Amino acid sequence: MLGAAERRYLNDIFGELCAIASPSRQERACARRVSEELAGLGIETVEDDAAAAVGSDCGNLLARIDGRTHDGERRSLLLCAHLDTVPHTAPIEPVVRDGMWENEHDGILGADNKAAVAMLLALARHVRREGSPIDIELLFTVGEEISLAGSRAFDATRLRSGFGYVFDHASPIGGVVVGSPTHYRIDAEFRGAAAHAGIRPEDGRSAIVAAASAIASMRHGRIDTETTVNVGTIEGGTAINVVPERCSLLAEVRSLDADAADSLAAEIVDRVHEAANDPAHDCDVDVRVQRTFEGFRLSPGIPAIRAAEAALRVCGYEPEHIVSGGGSDANALIVAGVPTVNLANGTERNHEPGERVSVAALDGMLDVVLALVHEAATLPVGAGR
Repeated sequence: MLGAAERRYLNDIFGELCAIASPSRQERACARRVSEELAGLGIETVEDDAAAAVGSDCGNLLARIDGRTHDGERRSLLLCAHLDTVPHTAPIEPVVRDGMWENEHDGILGADNKAAVAMLLALARHVRREGSPIDIELLFTVGEEISLAGSRAFDATRLRSGFGYVFDHASPIGGVVVGSPTHYRIDAEFRGAAAHAGIRPEDGRSAIVAAASAIASMRHGRIDTETTVNVGTIEGGTAINVVPERCSLLAEVRSLDADAADSLAAEIVDRVHEAANDPAHDCDVDVRVQRTFEGFRLSPGIPAIRAAEAALRVCGYEPEHIVSGGGSDANALIVAGVPTVNLANGTERNHEPGERVSVAALDGMLDVVLALVHEAATLPVGAGR
């Protein structure tokens, strides 16, 4: 049974972690605080070499907590959360109002994914005191918000666990993600010709106009129930009186249907080249296409999902299978051969000013993860692999 002191600790460490700025590629301060907290519990944290691949100031952290053996066999469970947040444009000052954690300022709180980081630290504190029926591996990743960069760089052969969980879906507790999309990143850089905009504009070739034409010819938003497209950034030009020589755009494609994602990414590349080659624009263009992460569909009958459903019901939540339009570290871990389920964590308005999470949701997920540990201990050794 989790006591009031443990729940106070969960909320205290959550507020402290949120106040530590850790946008992607700048996770070191947050990682240091997590390592210090675990070290205080006598738990060693090992950092990998993912920093170089991610372009971060820190790598992924892996810690292990030994549990009890059963019939001479050891069971191990992976629990994962990411340290980074999306960029923030306002100071982060966590406060509680009417039972809700939020930022005092008009910006993100960092509950994505520090709600899960705090929860795992609270779990570690609990099991160090009370013991665990199973070995626990805690993985804290970097660069999740930049196409799962940290988990994609992580060497999953280091893991002993047969399956695992991430806690990274912004929806009410009870959600179990059984499907997630394939994702493409498309970078295009247009090169035209600069000229004085007031004296001889006809000698220039506007890269911004070419990029705008390409964007206007693309399909955007929700294409169908499984597929979305977004142009996230466009940058170019140097001054108001110069025909812009360069312009770049960054687009993404997501689809639960991998073939549809492939086709739509190719369609966007075609629109970019057509706009650049249009005689009205006459620009050169470089296009880079990256399939940043693979989608998945999980069978409802796999051990990790059965254990999650049982743990949720023990804690009073009715499981609901979700097909998500978002990715998580689960995508990368599944590709690496570790069946991993993404669970809803009760956070709200992630990536937005006004992001928040309730005290009740933090408490609820701590209950769920403790129940997960006990449910996982009942499964056969090697379940999930």
